[in-house]
Amino acid sequence: MPGNARKKQQRKNKNRSHQKAAGEHEDENDENAGKNSVSEATVAENDNNSNKPYSIKQSELVGRYLVASRKLKAGEKIIEVAPLAIGPWAESDPICLGCHRLFEKGSKILRCVDCNWRICSENCQDLAVHRNQECIPLKEHNVAELLKTATPLESKFMYEAIFALRCLLLKKTDSEKFNLLLKMDSLNDLRRTRTLLWTRNQREIVERIRNQWKFDEFSEEEIHTVCGIIEVNSFQIGQHDVHTRALYPEAFYLMHDCTPNTTHTDDPISHVLTIRLTKDLMEGETITLSYAYTLQGTLKRRQHLFDCKFFWCQCKRCSDPTEFGTNCSSLKCSKCSKGLVISTNPLDQDASWKCNHCSHEISATVIVQLLDRLFAELDGIDANSIELYEQFISKYRSTLHENHYLILSAEHSLCSLYGKIDGYLMSDLTIEQIKRKETICRHLLALVEDIEPGLSRLRGVIMYELHAPIMIEAKYRFETKQLNMSQVKRSLDEALKLLKLSARILSFEPPGSPEHEMALAASDAVSKMQS
Repeated sequence: MPGNARKKQQRKNKNRSHQKAAGEHEDENDENAGKNSVSEATVAENDNNSNKPYSIKQSELVGRYLVASRKLKAGEKIIEVAPLAIGPWAESDPICLGCHRLFEKGSKILRCVDCNWRICSENCQDLAVHRNQECIPLKEHNVAELLKTATPLESKFMYEAIFALRCLLLKKTDSEKFNLLLKMDSLNDLRRTRTLLWTRNQREIVERIRNQWKFDEFSEEEIHTVCGIIEVNSFQIGQHDVHTRALYPEAFYLMHDCTPNTTHTDDPISHVLTIRLTKDLMEGETITLSYAYTLQGTLKRRQHLFDCKFFWCQCKRCSDPTEFGTNCSSLKCSKCSKGLVISTNPLDQDASWKCNHCSHEISATVIVQLLDRLFAELDGIDANSIELYEQFISKYRSTLHENHYLILSAEHSLCSLYGKIDGYLMSDLTIEQIKRKETICRHLLALVEDIEPGLSRLRGVIMYELHAPIMIEAKYRFETKQLNMSQVKRSLDEALKLLKLSARILSFEPPGSPEHEMALAASDAVSKMQS
């Protein structure tokens, strides 16, 4: 999927419950449930493998979490584990239960010879993820017949229930995996207070599995527990049109932070999860992962975490109204035109916002309405329209700080669009457009250094996008006698440095992914420049 299309899909999905990570860090009986800063004494949990790069610790405030067991280097592999269970997203569109890909529109309908559930190829019915789990039980309970007459919405819930069923069936087929799964927190007591969520799960998952599908050997509480484990701990996995999430051992211990020090990938075939450090860590430092989209403002980021992961984030970034001076959430004051409007208390969703120059005050409700309106406008832009993204930025430059996350979102799309789509290929761009791509890339890179530092995927992609305009502009300015050879060499050295680091970062991405292809292209470009 092209970078801009992936970006747009990320924006569409960012308020759903299929973020790439989750963990057991909430104390259900504490009013600060989910607080993600470790300021109390911690107690080490037993760990039989002392060779691991991490230790499991526990705090009354945040539960279990991971710390570096020794000095660790950026790029070092922290966790590499196979999934305990994988399955469709929440309210998933129909997908193959073997390879988990969406069915192509108008494609031939094939069905598993045993359970009669739809698959996309004969090979998929024999994949272990289906054959060794729900296939025979679905056949015995004749569930496919119910799917044939289901409405589109009912079908989505049936696919979602498949993941819960797979987890439950581990109780019979693999008790060791099931016991590992039960180590994950379901937050049932907390989730039970979310009446809409609990009622929805009761109606669409619990009653469907027990009453409609007749798997009454599983109690209501067991099924609710599995629903909670999935909601709190699952990772979004896969590339392109794979609509899948998975539960992993070890990885669920990772503590959330809005400025994480790890990144993660999963193998497209085995779905083995790999978590690597993006920066060096000293012994005892907490190992963190972001459960939210980092190119998003605090107000929306915290709301997503509360809605989907059941805690209010209180990390350092969320606690700072300027988000480390980036002003990713700041608005320009409409009264004095000099100050910035920021939250008076970013850890309170209802706190008013105030100008830091004239004290003009705006309610949180008005801020949310504005952000929702602008997001809807941005989300409605054609994913391949450079003109409309540029118009959005121009239209709201007097309303939003230049680093505001909605501006960054538009720039992120432009970063990959310039040079990649018809009419705007690198060979088609004017020197002004080349400079525009460079300006956007440099702006994004500077911001990402603060919110996703180190060997992060986002930095690697932006570095790759930045190298081309630097080289093309240097060539143009040399030919027009604006630069001498020494100055050109400095530009080429910068491009070479960007390519080398981009190749290193993106080499960790799964083969076949757009990022891995970038890594190969970057490595090839480095070889050519050094030959």
